[in-house]
Amino acid sequence: MSRPPSATVFAPRRAGVPLLALGALLASSLTVALAPAAHAAGTLLSQGRTATASSQEGAGYSAAAAVDGDLTGTRWASQWSDQQWLQVDLGQESSLDRVVLTWESAYGKDYEIQASGNGTDWHTLKKVTGGDGGTDDLAVSGTGRYVRMQGLARSGGYGYSLWEFQVYGFAGGTTPPPATGAVKVEGAQGDWRLTVGGQPYTVKGVTWGPAISDAPEYLADVKAMGANTIRTWGTDGSSKGLLDAAAADGIHVINGFWLQPGGGPGAGGCVDYVTDTTYKNSMLTEFAKWVDAYKSHPATLMWNVGNESVLGLQNCYSGSRLEAERNAYTSFVNDVAKKIHSIDPDHPVTSTDAWTGAWPYYKRNAPDLDLYAMNSYSNVCKVRQDWIDGGYTKPYIVTETGPAGEWEVPDDANGLPDEPTDVQKADGYTKAWNCVTGHQGVALGATLFHYGTEHDFGGVWFNLVPDGLKRLSYYAVKKAYTGSTAGDNTPPVISGMTVSPAHSAPAGGEFTVHADVRDPDGDPVTYKIYLSGNYANGDKRLVDAQWRSTGNGTFAVTAPQKLGVWKVYIQAEDGHGNAGIETRSVRVVAPPVGGTDLALNRPVTASSFQQSYGDCPCTPAMAVDGNTGTRWASDWSDPQWIQVDLGASKALHTLQLVWDPAYAKSYEVQVSDDGSTWRPVHTTTAGDGDVDTFGVSATARYVRLQLTARGTSWGYSLHELGIYG
Repeated sequence: MSRPPSATVFAPRRAGVPLLALGALLASSLTVALAPAAHAAGTLLSQGRTATASSQEGAGYSAAAAVDGDLTGTRWASQWSDQQWLQVDLGQESSLDRVVLTWESAYGKDYEIQASGNGTDWHTLKKVTGGDGGTDDLAVSGTGRYVRMQGLARSGGYGYSLWEFQVYGFAGGTTPPPATGAVKVEGAQGDWRLTVGGQPYTVKGVTWGPAISDAPEYLADVKAMGANTIRTWGTDGSSKGLLDAAAADGIHVINGFWLQPGGGPGAGGCVDYVTDTTYKNSMLTEFAKWVDAYKSHPATLMWNVGNESVLGLQNCYSGSRLEAERNAYTSFVNDVAKKIHSIDPDHPVTSTDAWTGAWPYYKRNAPDLDLYAMNSYSNVCKVRQDWIDGGYTKPYIVTETGPAGEWEVPDDANGLPDEPTDVQKADGYTKAWNCVTGHQGVALGATLFHYGTEHDFGGVWFNLVPDGLKRLSYYAVKKAYTGSTAGDNTPPVISGMTVSPAHSAPAGGEFTVHADVRDPDGDPVTYKIYLSGNYANGDKRLVDAQWRSTGNGTFAVTAPQKLGVWKVYIQAEDGHGNAGIETRSVRVVAPPVGGTDLALNRPVTASSFQQSYGDCPCTPAMAVDGNTGTRWASDWSDPQWIQVDLGASKALHTLQLVWDPAYAKSYEVQVSDDGSTWRPVHTTTAGDGDVDTFGVSATARYVRLQLTARGTSWGYSLHELGIYG
């Protein structure tokens, strides 16, 4: 399920490919230490400095009162409206690491901490939503001369009021001194440990998905979840912002380096590792540059070279050539490890692949790796036995794991991978973590997949916080890492989701969705219904469905016009930032038409047909055989036609055209009594490839579709041409 950091969608794995997800590995025998402070604590920079504000409630509530050092005696108060701000001029550009807001009872529920070098152009250091007043002690990372509290939403009818606004950091933009120390893999066979600055450190991590600009907002939540590490897939000039933000929250980073082909099946970018010295030298130079840039950064934990390339090479080569490429690739990984060690002896180097099948290559060709790594999902509990059976002499981490992926689950009745429920997904994380901690002294930790915010097909399958909403899986990970979720408000739980009819929902018509929903905290629940055409048209987005509630957890949902198997999602939200999400499949079929299909198995001719391409031959007769699994397909040119002989003159009332993706944008329906003289009965220039069902009023023996403009670069293709009378 990995992808390079620039990607925004998840790459599905092919069914039947033995990819097992990396589960969060953690050796329970190791002492768990909190992440060391990212750097030495900054000094108070704001006290007594010039402060200004968008407004003040009265003469006694000036901006200066918020930076005078009097925590309970004086305060700034704004006018009684939203979008008010308070800012302080620190006098010079400074490195910022902490902001403390001591609120009066009129506090900001939603606000941002912003910084600026010139007082005009602002960037966000931290966004707070759902604040509850009191004292907000916020870790931040960035630089600026001016620091602002930008109010977004008040807690009540009054304005915003601060007893004190305190900004900490290092004056003049000085770099805070690192305080983490060297990271080492220490110990002996079966009794290894990872140490940071000499202290035991277990990787309790998540893979990182949000944009770097959102890191200040989400990394605080990662820390609150109990994680101490994030994993990335690529490292470059943009990584500094993420590293800075991670350090501010005491989180370490496994810095990834991307090599082609990466990401397992379907990932492209073939490289000949046997002969392509230009590519290899280029990557060595590139990686060395960023190792040198970030080797002393307090957030750096280790370096991770490549992702699933040993597996991915099977998309490029086969047989003995594949074996040679895999040996050459892992030998190159060793060259990279040696290069990194020559620049940075203080951080370990590993390499990730899918499952443990790559480990024999690393064992043979990459002795300079300090530890191994792999991605494994439902079979993560078998990693331990593979390590034992392989006779390995190095520890490992799991760099991806979570619930079973679509390549690992059985198909449902509609032939789609049967996605686990929220409860099953949460159990998957718990199971993975327990198996990791069971391999004491060998498994040094894990980064669980995936702390991502995408709200699409892959995001709902794997993300802990799709669209920023916390799932049951989020709390399962939090419990694994902290031991408890006591006091947390947790998501609604959905069970017993059904779709009816699941196998024959008419396009454009309604089908029924039912689910039982309970909220553990008794919160009122609101609902959203989504559809995904991932399997029908390749669109991974979740789009809002048209739906209406019919009571008791039952909803009438309008089916899409496009035929195929769709996924329908129920999202239940509790108003506290949590959501339960369940999904089932529904097969959308052509809507029924009254009367008799006069074209069924009648003689049919066409201007052309494809004799061989993909699933062809695609003869004209396949458009009238009553089977939506077959199709007629024309040559790839305009115009084309297909016509049916009904055998005798018949009264017609409806036509239904079930298009393949190669559809007609413009066409005319013509009828004839003799097959020579034609008259039009229906014309369109706005075909969209969905099922076309329309009325006609005619009596004729012959019916022809005169196809004049294609909707794609292919030809014209019809699964069914139904003529009813």
